[in-house]
Amino acid sequence: MGEQPADLRQLFRSAADHAAEYRATLAERPVRAGKSAAEVRADFQRPLAQTGRAADEVIEELVGLAEGGLVASAGPRYFGFVTGGALPAASAADMLAVGWDQNAVNSVMSPMTMAAEQAAGGWLKDLLGIPPAASVGFVTGAQAANTVGLAAARNHVLAKAGWDVETNGLNGAPRVRLLAGDERHATIDRSLRLLGLGSGSLELVRTKTNGVIDLADLRARLVDHEGPLIVCLQAGNVNTGASDALGEACDLIHEYGGWAHVDGAFGLWAAVSPDLRDQVAGLELADSWGCDGHKWLNVPYDSGFVFCAHPDPHAAALAYSASYLVTSGEREPGDYAMESSRRARGLAVWAGLQELGRDGVTEVVDRCCALARRFAEQLEKGGCEIGNEVVLNQVLVSFGSDEDTDRVIAAVQAGGVCWMGGTTWRGRRYMRISVSNHLTTEADVDLSTRAILAATRAS
Repeated sequence: MGEQPADLRQLFRSAADHAAEYRATLAERPVRAGKSAAEVRADFQRPLAQTGRAADEVIEELVGLAEGGLVASAGPRYFGFVTGGALPAASAADMLAVGWDQNAVNSVMSPMTMAAEQAAGGWLKDLLGIPPAASVGFVTGAQAANTVGLAAARNHVLAKAGWDVETNGLNGAPRVRLLAGDERHATIDRSLRLLGLGSGSLELVRTKTNGVIDLADLRARLVDHEGPLIVCLQAGNVNTGASDALGEACDLIHEYGGWAHVDGAFGLWAAVSPDLRDQVAGLELADSWGCDGHKWLNVPYDSGFVFCAHPDPHAAALAYSASYLVTSGEREPGDYAMESSRRARGLAVWAGLQELGRDGVTEVVDRCCALARRFAEQLEKGGCEIGNEVVLNQVLVSFGSDEDTDRVIAAVQAGGVCWMGGTTWRGRRYMRISVSNHLTTEADVDLSTRAILAATRAS
């Protein structure tokens, strides 16, 4: 084995045809998987054969086995987990990235990859209102973006205190004070664990209506503060979609010499819309930002971005050298991300942004938010309770008691017309609707609303 198939073009075309057929039928497919996880697992489980098989046979079997376990999460009626659906050009570019098989760590290994990511990174900063001089790392998603951003923060605040954390570690280091809102995303806690700062060291700041940070409580906690300080802010509350008052919070944090990190997995995209950007006003004042591409930008998994207003601590936290590692001598893509071996995920971002253009990105965000409001209006008219002020693309819906809400959620998921998950917010259970897909239309919302209201009557 290890030889090229006799007809590599036919193999790749066949795989592309299967993928295209799946994508072309998304609107007609039940959104749920056709089999349970246990059934799909049983289909895949078998001893590994002693001898290999032809590549085309392997792919055909994979397609057959996968069918029952595919969830139409790329389709227009999947409203769980703030999940977008990959754009055609972005998907095709990702296929090329796999086919070209470039290592995106530096310009020596792939000049083309570096150039595409630098171009796409510049476009992203321009769209989101992030300072042009900020560094950009192409990472796997919001978890990696938050981890890298907070690694840069740790480097910076400890260096200001005279401590080289990259060389000396955290044993004996000055204490870093860490604050975040009590409705932060769980990836913040995991990042702190991974960085050795510890989730238990996090001081939780009160949040107000719709889950935004209480600036008065933040100020009260910082009175008389001295020493290393990192504060995590949020653009896009995971339940309500609301964003912290970023500009005012950043000014306050900087008043005490701290680093402001913004977890903007999906909410940062509000900046592209003239009608919505007030929600993230002042975001440019932060020190680092995390954002997802596989949510609202609708590029394939896995894709995320970390931006840092201070490129030197960003690179100092992540870059490394080795005698065998040949580089250009300048900052490289691998200096701003954690992986040394990664595919050229920036190509899909470059292609997706080209396909949409500036107006297209704005239109996707504005339309998704309008469709979220349409969900809320129709469900409220149908007798459901809307639990949040719908300011972006998130809608919380209660159908009475927690038990009633869970029953409706289960019934909707089983029905297959659409898929929404559940959440607990401020002690109550809600259906959580996230509208993030560029394919979703008013007709999809109307069909989904009818399915939800039918489930409420049936339960």
